[in-house]
Amino acid sequence: MSDKDSQPLSGKDLARKPRGFPDKREGLIHAQADLVGKVTAIYRQWGFEALDTGAFEYADALGKFLPDDDRPNAGVFSLQDDDEQWMALRYDLTAPLARFVAEAGQSLGKPFRRYAAGPVWRNEKPGPGRFREFWQCDADTVGAPGFHADAEMIAMGAEALRAVGMETGEFVIRVNTRRLLNGVLDGVGASSAETRLAILRALDKLDRLGSSGVADLLGKGRMDDSGDFTKGAGLGADEVKTVLAFAEAGAKTRAETLANLSKATGSTEEGKAGLAELEAIALALDALGAPEGDVVIDPSVVRGLEYYTGPVYEAELLREVTGDDGKTYRIGSIGGGGRYDDLVARFTGETVPATGFSIGISRLASALQIMGETGKLDGPVVVLNLDKENPSTALSIAADLRRAGIRAEAYMGGSGMRPQMKYADRRNAPAVVIVGEDEVAKGTVTIKDLEMGALKAKAIKSNEEYREARPGQIEVPRAEMVEAIRRIVEAQA
Repeated sequence: MSDKDSQPLSGKDLARKPRGFPDKREGLIHAQADLVGKVTAIYRQWGFEALDTGAFEYADALGKFLPDDDRPNAGVFSLQDDDEQWMALRYDLTAPLARFVAEAGQSLGKPFRRYAAGPVWRNEKPGPGRFREFWQCDADTVGAPGFHADAEMIAMGAEALRAVGMETGEFVIRVNTRRLLNGVLDGVGASSAETRLAILRALDKLDRLGSSGVADLLGKGRMDDSGDFTKGAGLGADEVKTVLAFAEAGAKTRAETLANLSKATGSTEEGKAGLAELEAIALALDALGAPEGDVVIDPSVVRGLEYYTGPVYEAELLREVTGDDGKTYRIGSIGGGGRYDDLVARFTGETVPATGFSIGISRLASALQIMGETGKLDGPVVVLNLDKENPSTALSIAADLRRAGIRAEAYMGGSGMRPQMKYADRRNAPAVVIVGEDEVAKGTVTIKDLEMGALKAKAIKSNEEYREARPGQIEVPRAEMVEAIRRIVEAQA
């Protein structure tokens, strides 16, 4: 495309927006707000307090996301302050917490238990279900070294997912620990960072490629269907069997999985320490009443293990949905967390134990919308304006309804009655109020229950019968209007 083709036509600006920054309409906005309310209610019930650290942080506080000091814009959106210091929109809600804890120092009592909800921004390539701006809802405990703190995060995360409507079998939180995997890597002689990373990447593909495909990636490598070859980790046959035995040790219960892992992790010190971590978490999960189906120990969880220092957990939606293409698929990951004891140390030089759980609110809202779980929001009662010269009657009726606590609006366009009715339908109005010359003369209003009218209309076979029956339509004195409308709105709710 030439420079000329890319210019706005006729001097007008192009109506366009950056990719990855979705526009949200009322249904999704309310679904998202409802999720935040339900999740944070669980966090507060468990004793966590709210904290808002603001959208911007100094770019160097975001640590590993900075590529260089000259232009820190890879992974984050950044700008220079008036004192020439780089600031960046927060990449997540955890790095700002670490900065807050470091700044507060000894004045902040520990353990410090906080929750936060808000948008985060990532300067990454957007794609289906992958946005540059999205909402997260986190809870973190800073200053608690025991693994019962991790178990609390996991059990609370499961309870939060149940609070937003997830049932048994529709979600799972998978738990693993970095130390257990380190023990396996040590046991198979994976000493170099390159080999260890290749093993992690191979295990991360277990769900998609299966045992055979991952075995190839753990060994010499694998050629995919397109003919592209991926170099493997270079493990021998026995080492591949050891790693796969570890990754596939999951069983029906947490106790059975732990027994399988005890056999698969060998006798390394790291392996023993990791197994002890998971045993402590499993014991605490039992005490917290976390159902076996909600939380499983799954050694195949490897995402984020470069970041976390101990246990790691991932929340996944299991319910299958049918897309527009007719294919059935799973939504997948909608949250997770883990232990990150080294994060505050970036600022203070001292290790501060910390663990947290994050739910991807935007991703969860989109998932629920796809699954048809967000529901249809009722719009306002619409008061038709049949007197274009003097809309006072319509305006005063709408005001009366609002004073009674009923959401209402007077029609503000210049169209006739039929387009006004279509407008009310588009607004998902529960009812319309009609006041023409006859109603004004009699001191009445006509109310049309749009939901009841639509249901009754299905049984009517002719236009003549429809006009005579006027389904869902009643006429009441103006003084009785508010209560009549209220009954309709409450019945539909």
